[in-house]
Amino acid sequence: MASEQNQEKFRGLKSAWSFLKGFPGGIVNAVVSVAREAKKLGKDDSRRIVHSFKVGLAITIVSLFYYFDFLYDGFGVSAMWAVITVVVVFEFSVGATIGKGVNRGIATLVGGVLGVAVHCLASVTGKHAESIVLGLSVFLISTAATFIRFFPQLKARYDYGLLIFILTFCLISVSGYRDDEVIEMAHTRLSTVAIGSCATVLICIFICPVWAGEDLHNFTADNIETLGIFLEDFQGKYFETTNDKSEENEENQDSLDGYKVVLNSKGTEDSLINFAKWEPRHGKFKYRHPWDQYVKIGKSTRECAYKIDALNCYVISEMQAPVEIPRKIQEPCSTMSLECSQTLKELATVIKKMTRSSISDPHIKNAVIAAKSLKSMMQNGPWPETDLLNLIPAATVASLLIEIVSSTIKISDSVSQLASLSKFKTCNIPP
Repeated sequence: MASEQNQEKFRGLKSAWSFLKGFPGGIVNAVVSVAREAKKLGKDDSRRIVHSFKVGLAITIVSLFYYFDFLYDGFGVSAMWAVITVVVVFEFSVGATIGKGVNRGIATLVGGVLGVAVHCLASVTGKHAESIVLGLSVFLISTAATFIRFFPQLKARYDYGLLIFILTFCLISVSGYRDDEVIEMAHTRLSTVAIGSCATVLICIFICPVWAGEDLHNFTADNIETLGIFLEDFQGKYFETTNDKSEENEENQDSLDGYKVVLNSKGTEDSLINFAKWEPRHGKFKYRHPWDQYVKIGKSTRECAYKIDALNCYVISEMQAPVEIPRKIQEPCSTMSLECSQTLKELATVIKKMTRSSISDPHIKNAVIAAKSLKSMMQNGPWPETDLLNLIPAATVASLLIEIVSSTIKISDSVSQLASLSKFKTCNIPP
């Protein structure tokens, strides 16, 4: 018994020693892992580092209301609302920051005024009925404001403002039941929120600004270019021989998967459009820039991406047509793929440079001619004795490429509308 107990103690001490021995190494590994992740984040987008410094600067400046007596005497403890405003309002882009700042400022003003009005009305009714009037007012207004938040048009741009309105109204009206200095409370809160919002917006705009409109513009162009890159690679990889496909399948597939980021781009696109609408004129983007046109371009781009996704499934599918069948349709399919690729790349360049160009028109015409040729070939049927099951994969690929040509034309039309509405400069191409 004694020997067994000693062995158990020894094993316990050994495991404890192993834990203590490996503990410093675990901490070092964790620190190194965090450092690598931080380095990667900063390397991917250096604006994140600048943004962090900007937030720190804004908080430090607003904190001066606490450090200096002549500033603190004017607001007292309520100066903390200015610090809180900076923390919750400061966003990565200028548009997001202005949107939150305006929402918070207007909501605080309206909520404060309504809270004071309800307090004055409740005070007139007498002490016994005051609590009933206040409670009923808080219930009705909070319920109505919360329900309004579900409206899609309001939720996208004013959800934060409605939330702050409810908070401010309840704070002023309910606090007024025990504190008679309601007007001073509302004034102090509005002043500190205004100071915090102004400091945040000014620093966000004048120190290394990040414009959501510019990000949206480049994001849209990059998505279109990504589809063009896929189509350029696709025609070469699909019409390879069966042996080549099996040997280089993994390497080829990596280059064909880039389009997938476009499939889930709607959330990012909607956010950037919402933020861009708050931004003032900057760079090449004037007032009333047609931001809604990017919705149409994004929709057409995603439609094309979904067709490309279906097309890609046939590249990696185990069910492949015999080599001789794809070879019969190789010329028109390759032409459509390459011409659509050139068109999409040119459209991406048009958006990035904000210059009109007709260089993509010949590519579209060539793609349409190839599509008509392929349709005629499919209808006439150059393979009368071929098994139907062997025809299905090649016929599906051909059909999808024809649809991609139509989607490319839609994208081209949407970009042309953007160029017209935004008054892009005309690019003169030498003959």
